[in-house]
Amino acid sequence: MLFELRGLSWSTNKRMLSILICIICCIHSGKSQTCTDGFTYDRRARQCIDIDECRTLPDPCRGDMQCVNQNGGYLCIPRGLYSQSYARNSPRSYPEPSYPEESYPDRSLGYSEPFIPNVPPVGAGPGPSYPIVSRSTPCILGYTLGADGTCVDVDECEAESHQCNPTQVCINTAGGYTCSCTEGYWLVGGQCQDIDECRYGYCQQLCANVPGSYSCSCSPGFLLNADSRTCQDVDECETNPCSHGCLNTYGSFMCTCDEGFELASDGTTCNDLDECSFSDFLCQHTCVNTPGSFSCICPPGYYVYEDGRSCEDLNECESGNNTCTTAQVCFNFQGGYTCLDPLRCDPPFIELSDNQCMCSAENPACREQPFTILYRHMDLSSGRSVPADIFQMQATTRYPGAFYIFQIKSGNEGREFYMRQTSNISATLVLARPIKGPKTIVLDLEMVTVNNVINFRGSSIIRLTVFVSEHPF
Repeated sequence: MLFELRGLSWSTNKRMLSILICIICCIHSGKSQTCTDGFTYDRRARQCIDIDECRTLPDPCRGDMQCVNQNGGYLCIPRGLYSQSYARNSPRSYPEPSYPEESYPDRSLGYSEPFIPNVPPVGAGPGPSYPIVSRSTPCILGYTLGADGTCVDVDECEAESHQCNPTQVCINTAGGYTCSCTEGYWLVGGQCQDIDECRYGYCQQLCANVPGSYSCSCSPGFLLNADSRTCQDVDECETNPCSHGCLNTYGSFMCTCDEGFELASDGTTCNDLDECSFSDFLCQHTCVNTPGSFSCICPPGYYVYEDGRSCEDLNECESGNNTCTTAQVCFNFQGGYTCLDPLRCDPPFIELSDNQCMCSAENPACREQPFTILYRHMDLSSGRSVPADIFQMQATTRYPGAFYIFQIKSGNEGREFYMRQTSNISATLVLARPIKGPKTIVLDLEMVTVNNVINFRGSSIIRLTVFVSEHPF
């Protein structure tokens, strides 16, 4: 009886020992599985699952960056550009894999066949994944048995066994793969969307966004530099676009004109400025427009003064530019000259000097004649303002008890002149009305001497020749 109890005890202990060894092997087998970075081994599912670094790491992203979990890693992107949350507890377009209790049968008594976990179908999620463990794979996930009996990495991208969506690019990694976006794109809501580089001032002036890139251009007046981003000013003046002067400006240019020209409506050519049309008083006589300037000309007998605008009389008598003979006397007046013949006194007058004739009192023929005739000449311009004092005469000899009368004896038929006595011995010839030339007027200005004490009455005459020149201005 005792033997039987001992045999029963040994049999029971043997069975328990077998179960313990099996459990230890199972535990050791589960610990021998390793996963790549970013994954951890799930003993229940018997496969590597992603680690959500956004939940497990303290403050994985700094500043105003938001953490977005990816299979095997995570991304930090600006919050303003991240329009859809990547957190697992937020709504998303792809369902998260689930593992219900009933999909894992009780295996406490061992495994009759290899276990295959219930994983989501291909295409269910936007991120990268890992291949499913086959029934007889001796290597860890993402590896396969090579010809030499070692485990080699499976290139899921080349084998097209990845789960990246069409907008993503598959990048093979050791034991897995990752889904990324090409340059010029970023991942938003599981889709690769074009980055609008123009929003971030990549170009100095003009920017055109294109799928996956951008193109910079410059405004008129600038050239794109070799960096394809910045612009430099074009010196348009090097091509001589202006007819006169050119001033380069930032992004453009400005044409200038020489003095006497004005810029045309096309902004590049210069037109002559007609200064003569500005005023009728630019020149005293005649204004002649010239390219970029003007000139004043004067009528014959005048020359242009130093100011370039006024006209001055040309004294032909002083310059010698006259036709008078040696016997004649050249007399200059405004705008011309005349040649005076030598003085000839008509009888009964005799020559007293080169400009004076006398009629002697002893000669009976001189009884009704003036005692002397003095010859004078003067010039007068047409249009002279009136009244104007133009000539003065006075007695050269004074006698006691005598007084003098001044009057115009002849030549004033048009009543253009009159005499105004300024004292008892002098008087002034006044121009009362304008005279239009050219004209020559001969006036006899008489001075009558009266002396009642000795009962004397006599006269003297100044024969004044007035050359009225034509008003040229």
